[in-house]
Amino acid sequence: MNKNSSNTMALTPNTSNKRETVCIFGTGDFGRALGHKMIQSGYHVVFGSRSAQTSSLIPKDAEVLSHAEAAQKAAIIIIAIQRQHYDFLAPLAEILHGKVLVDISNNLKINQYPESNAEYLAQVVPGAKVVKAFNTISAWALQSGTLDASRQVFVCGNDVEAKQMVMDIIRALGLTPLDQGSLLAAQQIENYPLQLFPMWKFPVFLSLGLTAFFFFYCLILEVIYPYIYENKDFSFFIAISIPNMVCPILALILLGLVYLPGVLAAIIQLYRGTKYRRFPDWLDKWMLCRKQLGLVALAFAAVHVLYTLVIPIRSFVRWRTSSYTVSQALNNKTVSLNTTNAWLSDSYLALGILGFFLFVLLGITSLPSVSNNVNWREFRFVQSKLGYLTLILCTAHTLVYGGKWFLYPSSYKWYLPHAYMLSLIVPCTVLVVKFVLIFPCLDKTLTQIRQGWERNPKPSE
Repeated sequence: MNKNSSNTMALTPNTSNKRETVCIFGTGDFGRALGHKMIQSGYHVVFGSRSAQTSSLIPKDAEVLSHAEAAQKAAIIIIAIQRQHYDFLAPLAEILHGKVLVDISNNLKINQYPESNAEYLAQVVPGAKVVKAFNTISAWALQSGTLDASRQVFVCGNDVEAKQMVMDIIRALGLTPLDQGSLLAAQQIENYPLQLFPMWKFPVFLSLGLTAFFFFYCLILEVIYPYIYENKDFSFFIAISIPNMVCPILALILLGLVYLPGVLAAIIQLYRGTKYRRFPDWLDKWMLCRKQLGLVALAFAAVHVLYTLVIPIRSFVRWRTSSYTVSQALNNKTVSLNTTNAWLSDSYLALGILGFFLFVLLGITSLPSVSNNVNWREFRFVQSKLGYLTLILCTAHTLVYGGKWFLYPSSYKWYLPHAYMLSLIVPCTVLVVKFVLIFPCLDKTLTQIRQGWERNPKPSE
């Protein structure tokens, strides 16, 4: 009962029991928004400003004093001003001595200065206890209350007690503090808001490049080739048919690229006989963005499903079906059902449905809200065991659909293989290598290496 009550108090405004006084230097958008949020949470807020006159923009329950007067009223002072204006703090060094200064500033570009803003603030006011916090929260989020996407607040500082005081305020505002260590982490924290989907760059650029390549590849084989050699205009394939070829191809290749770095890492560890040597940088970066690669692959697979659902209502498909029916009627001939083709068709669809179901399951378990509720063994089982099963089903889905094209010379237009053949290179390579790696002789050695065994351990000095 007490636990629930304390949690509720930490996440809701408490105006009946006033907390300690907090000083905010700066009356800009963020300073005002943070001050308003603190007043709602029960804090007494004092603004330090060059002009001690109260403005209509300042929260009505807050005081506005000069910097020196405001600093004397609080043990915690939030510096809501830009780095280039820190020099005015030097004359206040005696008043600020021993106080907690919370640096919330950000820069315009990554690594704009040699040291972080928080470290620079500690140099300007050497007697203060500097803590970095609140720089990942926007003024708009504080004002509107939409903090779901930015509830985490990174905190770092050299003084443990000062950090704890700031983290208590963060919790009282209904936010989640994350301790990042000493003030040396401040530059990384300041760079964080400037990064635009850093782990998504490689997957997005790779998928865009592959999409452009396969789109033009299919355009050459499906539109340009028939126009030149058969004088047929299939330009309308650009709208549905070609995208419905590119999407499953990209989904399968990207899914294969999710698991390819894992088998490459296993080969490297077997070759080296140890796990204590770092992988090459390119492999490290590749392994870090596997989740993003998988989600992009899932997006392509979902678009493929949507394109497939509209196939029966396409004008071209309805024309071809009616023409075939009329042709049978005119020739007074009925073609009997080919059970082999029926089996292939049903198998192709069944494999696709099962593969997409597991694909969606992998995507769901990668969400933080889901992955945080499973232990490491469960997460590994889904992402590894079910992941490889998904790759097998999706590869089999493609093989059943387009495997026959390997055997027909007519499939090689301008001596180029069909795009579906190219899509099988990466997943088939991954599955073959993985099949070899699960041989007992290799799997046992690899397991020992990952448990700490070394083939040629270095002698201890």
